[in-house]
This record gives sequence, C-alpha cells and structure tokens, in this order.
Amino acid sequence: MNANDEDRVEQARPGTMRTVRRRLAAGLVAAAVSTISGAAIAGDFYVRGGIGLERPAESTFADLDCSSTSPAALYGCGRGSDGAPYRSRGGFGTTPALEAGLGYIAGPAGRLELLVEYRPRLAFEGRTNFLAPERRQTVTADLSSVAVMLAGFLDLPGLGLPKLGPFDPFVGAGTGIVRTTIGETRMMFPRTTTIVPGASRSGFAWMVTAGVATALTERATLDLAWRYTDLGAVRTGRGEGRVVWRDGSREPRLLDLAATRAKLRSHGLRLSLRYAF
Repeated sequence: MNANDEDRVEQARPGTMRTVRRRLAAGLVAAAVSTISGAAIAGDFYVRGGIGLERPAESTFADLDCSSTSPAALYGCGRGSDGAPYRSRGGFGTTPALEAGLGYIAGPAGRLELLVEYRPRLAFEGRTNFLAPERRQTVTADLSSVAVMLAGFLDLPGLGLPKLGPFDPFVGAGTGIVRTTIGETRMMFPRTTTIVPGASRSGFAWMVTAGVATALTERATLDLAWRYTDLGAVRTGRGEGRVVWRDGSREPRLLDLAATRAKLRSHGLRLSLRYAF
C-alpha cells in the first residue's frame, strides 16, 4: 500500500485514533472558548515562554506517486528485501522545542492563548530497504518547523475539581498552521550517495496537552506539561537530485525527482513560565 492508499484508508475510518485526537483537540478548544466567553470581560493578559524535549514518532518517507516517471519517483512501486514497499524508515531522536505565547485569562477556569512553537532541528536518521539488510543504505536529513496555533486551556480547579497539593492540573488543545523545512536528504549506499532536494511546506497542525501549574508569585506561574503534537506531513523537494560516486570514478548523475512525504508527530515534556500583567 503506498502513501496515497494509506491516506484514503485513514480518511475512510472516522473512528481512527487520528480522528479521535483531532476531535478531542477541537472539543477542548471549543470548551475553553465557551468558558471564556461566558465569563466576565475583565481578565488578565499574560506572556509565556517555555522549553521542552520531544521524541517524535518513527516515520516513513515514501513516494507521493510510486508510478511517476516524469518527474521520477524516488522509490518506485517495488518491494524491498524486507517485503515492504520501497521506502526510508527511521526516527528523529530527541529534539528541543521552544515556545512563546500571549494569553488571556477570563474567569477561574478558562485561558485562551496565541502560541508559537519552534523546533530548530529535527535530525532524521533511518535506512532504506533497496538492498539486503546487512548492506549500507543509511538515510539522513535535517528539518526545522515553526507552528502558530490558537490554544485553549481549562484549569480544572476552576471547574470545582480538586487541586493536587500545591499544583493545579490543566488540560488544553490547539489548532493552527505549521511551516516545515527539510534540507537535502542523503542516501548512503556502498559506493554512491543519492542526494534528494529539500523543500518547505505549510500545513495544518494541532496539539493536545495536560499538565500541572504552581504559583511562584502573585503574577508568575510555572507550568509542567506533557504535549502531543501532530505537525502534518513533511515533503522533500520536487526537482534536481543527483547520484554521486564517492571515489570519483564517474561524473555525478542528475535526477529529476518527484516529491516524497513523511508524517511528523511527536510527544514530550514542556516547562514554561507564565507572567500575568
């Protein structure tokens, strides 16, 4: 099954976890907005800055159309030595994340926030399945992303739920757009290196989060949260790639390549500081 088939299957299953998480995100945002709109107009604004460590899920780069010939599909429609369709599969390791937000507090439970997230480096490391498993066929690429979301948060003690000692539990969700950039992808084989062009792409992003907050001063609050983020799909470039013989025995071979795609999802911990003004 190629990437397009997977997308069609996924879209045909409204009960999949992806659909459930999206509906949960939209529902939490709507609940927070409803809470805020029903509260008094008077409230406090705040700024927030935070850092985090994330562990993106393993991902697979595959052709958008494995049968494309002009431009040429990078992988094609065959199957590798492992029995799976030709592809590159791997992970991004642990990656840092930075965030900043401008928020509004209305009432005891609701917060609405304009959130910017920046992931400066997502380092993909994986393998293709063109050759026998023991042969060299490593794949590397560097990515970065910037996401802008409208997020809603519900502070649960404000709804009458208990505190956890000095900590106030909260939940939240957000939706927005993301701009993801991938540099050149390098596919290292025993004698050659195939270089795939990079690209930038904008798309839909969403997140859900849960955590605890504790007041440091009257205006400063420290948040610790778990967050799951779906950053949509990242695509390699459509354009000129090349095959390079590392020993210099042949001139590089130019390739007119079609784009490939991989899904980018992650989860991790965030530590941030809110300051009301």
